[in-house]
Amino acid sequence: MIVVLKHGVSPEKRDQLIAWLENLGLRIHVSDGDYQTVLGLIGDVSVVDMDLVASLEIVDTVKLVSEPFKCCNRQFHPDDLIVEVGSVRIGGGNFAMIAGPCSVETEEQIVAVAKAVKASGAQLLRGGAFKPRTSPYDFQGLKGTGIELLKIARAETGLPIVTEVMSAHDLPLFEDVDVIQIGARNMQNFDLLREAGKLGRPILLKRGMANTLKELLMSAEYIMASGNERVILCERGIRTFSDYTRNTLDLSAVSVLHELTHLPVIVDPSHATGVARYVPPMALAAAAAGADGLIIEVHNDPMHALCDGAQSLRPEEYDALAKKIRAVREAIR
Repeated sequence: MIVVLKHGVSPEKRDQLIAWLENLGLRIHVSDGDYQTVLGLIGDVSVVDMDLVASLEIVDTVKLVSEPFKCCNRQFHPDDLIVEVGSVRIGGGNFAMIAGPCSVETEEQIVAVAKAVKASGAQLLRGGAFKPRTSPYDFQGLKGTGIELLKIARAETGLPIVTEVMSAHDLPLFEDVDVIQIGARNMQNFDLLREAGKLGRPILLKRGMANTLKELLMSAEYIMASGNERVILCERGIRTFSDYTRNTLDLSAVSVLHELTHLPVIVDPSHATGVARYVPPMALAAAAAGADGLIIEVHNDPMHALCDGAQSLRPEEYDALAKKIRAVREAIR
């Protein structure tokens, strides 16, 4: 249920209403906008007399929310969420460029790529330390050592780091990671989502390869209901009948998600296509579609990459793409 207060309501009267609702056993989420305050009622709202609440002098409107996701619902939060990572702002008209290799391999590799993508305008460095692989015989990542190498690259460049966690058991290793990624395979790992909700750091949540947008939002709900509202959604392609790309990039998800939720929505064209030459056109399309950012794989030697070299851009290719992305962003501004 949503209770919209009239403009100019005093903090005292607002707090009195919130206290009364909380005494009914409800959890109240307050969203203060420039022109109105929205109270999101979470819990068993059948205990609330809607007519009584609507009749209060300070209340403008009362309405039920039919969707099962509440915390991440646009109706609860009319204004876009801006997730801040150091000096980087994601969402609310801010566009974030995230780039780096699929896997952290060596100090030389990650530092070289970090310097290259920063020179091209990237604001955050991605790199996999823990790698979920289909085959148990493929490279599984450097794990804790990989995170330490990412920290070295951060110290060298000043770029905040983004890396994926696979298990709640490993979260202590991520205490100094700027943005924690929960990948497509773990989108419905509910224990991990709950633990991520207890953290104060931004969570980049990727859509599963066979999951609906409602399921993605319900996964975000797990994180937010546990106390962490700093969630960034990522469309990274879904499994379809296509046999020429790794997945099918669902760009309509950007518009739909922006309508349904206040959370930032970024796009991963690398995992969506799986082919480096398709990454630039899909990245440009995502920027034109209104995405709040892009996460792109860049490797200084894709031919010898230990993971996903086929979808990785070379630094010079990323630099050329970044210039075009800025042009698209300027054109749609």
